[in-house]
Amino acid sequence: MRRRQPLPTLWLMTDERADAGLDAALKRLPRGAGVIFRHYATAERRARYEQVRRIARARGMVLVLAGSPRLAIAWKADGAHGRSRHVRAARRLIRTAPVHGRREMLGVKADLVLLSPLFPTRSHPGGRTLGPVRFGMMAKGRRTIALGGMTEGRFRRLRRLGAYGWAAIDGLTPRLRT
Repeated sequence: MRRRQPLPTLWLMTDERADAGLDAALKRLPRGAGVIFRHYATAERRARYEQVRRIARARGMVLVLAGSPRLAIAWKADGAHGRSRHVRAARRLIRTAPVHGRREMLGVKADLVLLSPLFPTRSHPGGRTLGPVRFGMMAKGRRTIALGGMTEGRFRRLRRLGAYGWAAIDGLTPRLRT
C-alpha cells in the first residue's frame, strides 16, 4: 500500500467459523477494501494466510495481520492488528486496534480503531452493545471503524456520527448451506 493511498473504509474480518465462505467473500469485495486476517486457531495459519494474501494482492486489497508488527513484516502484510505496544517498526505499517469500551479507547495508538460491538452479533451472542449514540461519542476525533452487526445501510447512518468506515465478518461472508 502506498502511503498517499487513503485507508480503506470497508474491512472484512476473517474468522475460522466463516472460513468456508472466505474466498468467495474476498472475490466480491471491491478493489481497495481491507482484510484483517485473524484465524487465530487455525493449525495451518500461515498457509491459509498465504492463500488469502494471493487473492488480496490480485484484487488490490489492503491486508492486515492480527499479531505483532514483527510478524506482520515477516509475513509481508500491509499492517498489524492488535494492541501491541511496539509503535516503531522497520517499515511503515498500518496499525489497527480493537476497542470495546471508553477506557480502551483512551490509550490506544492506531491508524484505525475498530470499535465494537455496535449492534447484536453472532461473534458476541447476548453481549452488551454500544449502540449508535455511544459509538458517536467515542468515535469523535479518531478514524473509527464500526464493527458488530454492521451492514452498508447501518454504516450510511453512522457516518453522521463519525464512523470512518465499517467492518464485518458475517455481513460480508456468504452463508453456506450445510
